[in-house]
Amino acid sequence: MPDDASALAFPGPARRNHDERDVAAAGEGRSARPMLAKDRGGFVDEFGLRSEAQYAASAQMRRVIDEIGLEMVRFAFVDQHGLLRGKTIARSAVAAAMRSGLTAPSSLLLKDTSGKSVFPVFAPDAGLGVRQLSGAGDVVLVPDPTTFRVLPWAARTGWILCDLRFPDGSDVAFSTRDLLRRQLSELERTGYRMTVGAELEFHVFRPVAGVPGAGPRMEPTSPGSQLLHEEGLDTFDDLVQALYRGLTALDLPLRSIELEFGPSQLEITMEAADAAETADAVVLCRSAVRQIARRLGYEATFMSRPQGAESASTGWHLHQSLTSAESGQPVFAAPDGLSPVARGYLEGLLTHARGAAAFSTPTVNGYKRYQPYSLAPDRVAWGVDNKGAMVRAVIGGAGTRLENRTGEPAANPYLYIASQLVSGLDGMRRGLALREPVANPYESDAPRLPRSLGEAVEALEHDPVFADALGADTVAWYAAIKRREFERYLLHVSDWEQREYLGMF
Repeated sequence: MPDDASALAFPGPARRNHDERDVAAAGEGRSARPMLAKDRGGFVDEFGLRSEAQYAASAQMRRVIDEIGLEMVRFAFVDQHGLLRGKTIARSAVAAAMRSGLTAPSSLLLKDTSGKSVFPVFAPDAGLGVRQLSGAGDVVLVPDPTTFRVLPWAARTGWILCDLRFPDGSDVAFSTRDLLRRQLSELERTGYRMTVGAELEFHVFRPVAGVPGAGPRMEPTSPGSQLLHEEGLDTFDDLVQALYRGLTALDLPLRSIELEFGPSQLEITMEAADAAETADAVVLCRSAVRQIARRLGYEATFMSRPQGAESASTGWHLHQSLTSAESGQPVFAAPDGLSPVARGYLEGLLTHARGAAAFSTPTVNGYKRYQPYSLAPDRVAWGVDNKGAMVRAVIGGAGTRLENRTGEPAANPYLYIASQLVSGLDGMRRGLALREPVANPYESDAPRLPRSLGEAVEALEHDPVFADALGADTVAWYAAIKRREFERYLLHVSDWEQREYLGMF
């Protein structure tokens, strides 16, 4: 009997399939690890950091690289600010990177948005009680093969998202992707899973020449005040077409591209999906939008209020619901509106809203959208299908969900979603009674949301539910970084101050 026929008749460890076929379909199932000899061993195998599904995805990734002829792969991780950082690896070095990961300075986790270190990185534990952070030592980027993509806008280039580990194989407490997964695991232990849908607003400008040394000047691309105007969106058609091609080629769950109300303002919505998958999709989507726009001569930004009073604010409306981990059925709906589970979860969101704002709105600029009658919330309240409320309850059978409207589109998606889980789970566990909805959220006597990043950080530090769930060290780390960012802002002399005071005093 020929060797190949023998292998089919008597499948054994010597034969490795290159996909996830069942044994009955002439495969060996997901337990097979389809690796070449050069792919075995290394850091990933030593510490057991890859699942069976990831081994199968790794084999498929290798086939794609060979068949398409990719020359480079971008290995990236998400930092505390929700930004992608990493290295571009040549094709010849990809196998080694998949086997043993890549190293990067751990000090990247200790910086504010300016790139300045907030902590003493050369102290024995970087001032955080974590010995592996001393001396700006390395973290290891462990690639997740299930996230691999071929970038449609960059020639012969792939992309893969990485997790973080220390060189001894231990977890990195400040890895935000892992922080979310731990909260999702905690949710599943209570019998539920989380579904999240994202609406991301952003601005698109045309850069124009400015005064040397004065920074970039941006020209508007639409006049505003014409929400969902078809011909208004058509003026962006070159960008709309490129975004559609790029985002769908990445298999992102794109639902719509819309013209928003403000000047130069667009919105992308994505189909609801598993919370962890949505967080990964948001990270990739934002990066893709910026890079695709730049190649067409536009400048896209997810900064909430990029041109002060001249531009409308952008937000990230986070739709969330729970399903039964056992049956997969949604659990937020009830014949009279919201189920007891949803009511407790919603009250948790409201109870912890001020502390969670440090995660949903993590920049100084984001708090400038919390204004009355602006379609952005300014106080802690909920309403039934009310888009001025902090949480809009959308009630309608299996589609029943809660839409938190506090978030800014620059938020780290892992921390934003994790903050919702922490808050909602606390409300469910304690059986918190849901307060009454409001009809006019801007005129209610509800508590105000934080008016600044500094106020939000203080609220975070004074709400023990986040330290209990995420770890006291994690909250202290994040609060210190954000406080430094806010303090730098307070020291800045703005053009408003110069206009207001320079000629007067």
